[in-house]
Amino acid sequence: MSETRTLEIGDKAPAFRLPTDGGGKVALSDLKGKIVVLYFYPKDDTSGCTKEAIDFSAAKAKFDKLGAVVIGCSRDSVAAHDKFKTKHKLKVTLAADEAGKTTEAYGVWVEKSLYGRKYMGIERATFLIDRTGKIAGIWRKVKVPGHVEAVLKAAQSV
Repeated sequence: MSETRTLEIGDKAPAFRLPTDGGGKVALSDLKGKIVVLYFYPKDDTSGCTKEAIDFSAAKAKFDKLGAVVIGCSRDSVAAHDKFKTKHKLKVTLAADEAGKTTEAYGVWVEKSLYGRKYMGIERATFLIDRTGKIAGIWRKVKVPGHVEAVLKAAQSV
């Protein structure tokens, strides 16, 4: 297994092009000149992921004012994203990384442990990408309460 390099602030954000909810597509290259909040979460419609998506949706207008685009990314399918978005009236874009290339490029596909059982999964993490495509902020092993406020505060100084 190849060792993934850990991304650091100042690094060029890995490029991605992914299908999104509603039959759309999103590519980092198309977002040059905008601030990008790319948050990775383990699974649609689970408690922590739902809370995080609702929190980001509630703050969408504030991110919009900064010229920031918020994208949630998991390995769920576009169909699952559509259901999740409709059910919770989410306002953020949800990208489907079914092949796992983007989660691996960002180093968030990690070994996890639950009740002593080891498995691979997505580490809840957020990357703040500046208008030139460089990483301006990184949050790993995110705890949902207060997270969106911390990202919004950081985005204000990008």
